[in-house]
Amino acid sequence: MDLKQLEYFVRVAELGSFTRASIVLDIAQPALSRQIRLLEVELRQNMLIRNGRGVTLTEAGKVLLEHSRGILHQVERAREELGRVRGALSGRVAVGLPPSLAKLLTVPLTRAFRERLPEASLCIREGLSVTMQESLVSGRLDIALIYNATSSPDIEAHHLLDEELFLVRQNRGQPPRPVTLDELAATPLIIPSRPHSIRMLVESTLASAGLRPKIVLEIDGVAAILDLVADGAGSAVLSKNAVLTSGKTAELLAHPVTPPLCSRLFLAVSAQRPTTLTQQAMMALIQELVRTPPSH
Repeated sequence: MDLKQLEYFVRVAELGSFTRASIVLDIAQPALSRQIRLLEVELRQNMLIRNGRGVTLTEAGKVLLEHSRGILHQVERAREELGRVRGALSGRVAVGLPPSLAKLLTVPLTRAFRERLPEASLCIREGLSVTMQESLVSGRLDIALIYNATSSPDIEAHHLLDEELFLVRQNRGQPPRPVTLDELAATPLIIPSRPHSIRMLVESTLASAGLRPKIVLEIDGVAAILDLVADGAGSAVLSKNAVLTSGKTAELLAHPVTPPLCSRLFLAVSAQRPTTLTQQAMMALIQELVRTPPSH
């Protein structure tokens, strides 16, 4: 067996599908199937049960998956240790950011990464919190910033901070003022579709008060939501950062909600794969930047 075969096997096992794994690994599906079959022939056991919906692990496959993760992690650690001998950490880190933070953090995070980890490579992907949790489990992401992370045995999440959400309205020349939950429920909202973390938070908070939101438009893009708010199509519930980075601060007004409506931001990694030294350095860098955001 070789390391490439083990990597292929882990991806197929984690994603539960040759089709999805071939896309993630950027390899033709027949070639991927052939490599897995060669691995099974060499080990003289079937590792995967193939069915119409994808694949499941045999008992032998479960044992191999556990060992393969450990082997691949040790190889990555060996590469890192050799990099340290050379004077720098190396390796690749894939980071997931929610759209509102991506606009704020991508440039300073990339700059700091190049300064502190010049031998390593960085991949940044934008995504919704639910999608990023799935990507952590599948191995497409190593680290993600996730709002209101749901409890999962596959994810290890560390609470970073609480981010207050505001009712964002078209600026009509009036000063911002506190908005009650009753008033929020009566306000026509432009809001992302489920399972976006803000949508879920607004609905659950109002439901706890016996209220329901008045949704006039479901839009998943923050920029598009703010364009519509500025155009007078409705109001939105978003963070102040979303307004500050929109380029529309003169056209929008952020009203605080009382009692405060807060999203909880978590730094998340897979609980199934140990973090490498490079990933740990990146996590420390992210925490530093998030807790002391760059000035505009």
